[in-house]
Amino acid sequence: MVDLSRAQTPDPYPLLPAAASFDVVSDDVVDGAPLKDDQVADKGNTSPHLRWSGAPEGTKSFVVTCFDPDAPTPSGFWHWVLVDVPADVHELATGASAGELPAGAFHVRNDGGEPGFMGAAPPQGDQPHRYFFVVHAVGEETLGVDPDTTPAVVSFNLAFKTLGRGILHGTYEH
Repeated sequence: MVDLSRAQTPDPYPLLPAAASFDVVSDDVVDGAPLKDDQVADKGNTSPHLRWSGAPEGTKSFVVTCFDPDAPTPSGFWHWVLVDVPADVHELATGASAGELPAGAFHVRNDGGEPGFMGAAPPQGDQPHRYFFVVHAVGEETLGVDPDTTPAVVSFNLAFKTLGRGILHGTYEH
């Protein structure tokens, strides 16, 4: 068995350009607590409920992401990238990634290669992983990307167009 021990990566969001913060809550994810089986790839693979409020004035759309900085890669692992959510949407139901999306919104393929949500799937025996569910308030109606854009390019665009971030994170280990 390969030894995966390593230092925990930092929380990536304080390393990005500063942005206002706003509230994100969930019926499915408790901030800082282990994820429910529904949000685990081989146990339910269901995107969690998310509700947000207090986005900065001037918000014209949202991008919703789930990022695992603890994956044993130099670039972490993107589990969910939902782009161009209209500014009047402030909630996604449990399982929304597999259902009807808000008008104009679309998925960029996650690092598993599929559009939509991919649940937690850390390597067996690895350290606990953190899953950052982030709602990004964007100052433009569209981020200017398409479904073939990579999550890294979406993140790069967000660095310049984000007005605020609401962050909620859960953990998981096998």
